[in-house]
Amino acid sequence: MRWLSLLLGTLLSLNVLAAIDTYEFNDEAERQRFRVLTEELRCPKCQNQNIADSNAPIANDLRREIHRMLDEGQSDDEIVDFLVTRYGDFVMYRPPLTGKTLLLWFGPAALLLLALLVVLNIVRRRRQAASAPPVTAELSDAERQRLSQLLDKQSHD
Repeated sequence: MRWLSLLLGTLLSLNVLAAIDTYEFNDEAERQRFRVLTEELRCPKCQNQNIADSNAPIANDLRREIHRMLDEGQSDDEIVDFLVTRYGDFVMYRPPLTGKTLLLWFGPAALLLLALLVVLNIVRRRRQAASAPPVTAELSDAERQRLSQLLDKQSHD
């Protein structure tokens, strides 16, 4: 049984080694550009990981594509524009502020503000209800007479 766990552990560790990419760069500045680009761009499949951290096949392809574009001398903006054209604004962790992304940028703050207003309104109404004097209804003359009759009748019984 022990050899089975060792074999399983070895096989799982080989999977980790397979995810490591090695690329040749002309200089340290190009390596830094590659690192920054892959960390700032989101994996289209994983959605919560950047391209640098993802082991998805699409992330491997994108890292290879970014490396190729860097070798061709393309600028960071050209690389990002290429990926945005291909995958949409979603590929960027910080998409630009446009009409399509207004809800993405301001939606969470608007929902938080709305929730705060609702809570403040509830608190205000409860305070008003607690501090308001009890409501007493005025009885008409006929109702007072009927009430007196019922109380007199009850006291005689």
